Amino acid sequence: MEMDRITATKTARLAHECHQRFSLSEDVKNAIANTNREMFVPSGFKHSAYKLDALPMGAAQWISSPLTVAKMSEYLEPKGADRVLELGCGSGYQAAVLSHMFRGVFTIERIESLMLEAKQRFKKLKIHNIHTRTDDGQNGWSQYAPYDRILFSATAKEIPAKIFDQLSDKGILVAPMQKGNKQIIVRFRKNGSRISKEELEDCDFVPVLDGVQK
Repeated sequence: MEMDRITATKTARLAHECHQRFSLSEDVKNAIANTNREMFVPSGFKHSAYKLDALPMGAAQWISSPLTVAKMSEYLEPKGADRVLELGCGSGYQAAVLSHMFRGVFTIERIESLMLEAKQRFKKLKIHNIHTRTDDGQNGWSQYAPYDRILFSATAKEIPAKIFDQLSDKGILVAPMQKGNKQIIVRFRKNGSRISKEELEDCDFVPVLDGVQK
């Protein structure tokens, strides 16, 4: 779905504002600029769609700040990667941003109502390269593995071994991790049987929960 000129101006300004706070590659900047954030925000918050704030979206969940989405996208190092698995679809905004940079986006959400809403948004926006599934994200999606990149959009206490199994060799996994009483974005790299990790910055995400919810 083509954006009207006013929306396109707002999303371009949003991308520029994110870039001023955190240096973004052209690919990520363009992905933010080409994603209609308003479509992912609850109707009562449309006026706040282009602010750098996280916003509530029902089911006790939040739509991440556009700056956080831009950072997570950048930390994935998307250039040259083909397929990405996202664990925790939420509103679908992060997946929509990723859809501009990856040939295939595979996204899982444990709350069925959120997944249905996200699917409707993708359809309305005519995004055809996002594949969705309602499941406990901690299982991953082995059917389409391996993935070049894996992104957790919720805080994990640990990364299950089966998720690393679904990451391709030389692949990158980015996740907010619980460390004591704070959360840190961690980037893991897989090299054969070896996993290396680097801590990037403090963050604040909703926690990963078990099971599926209607």
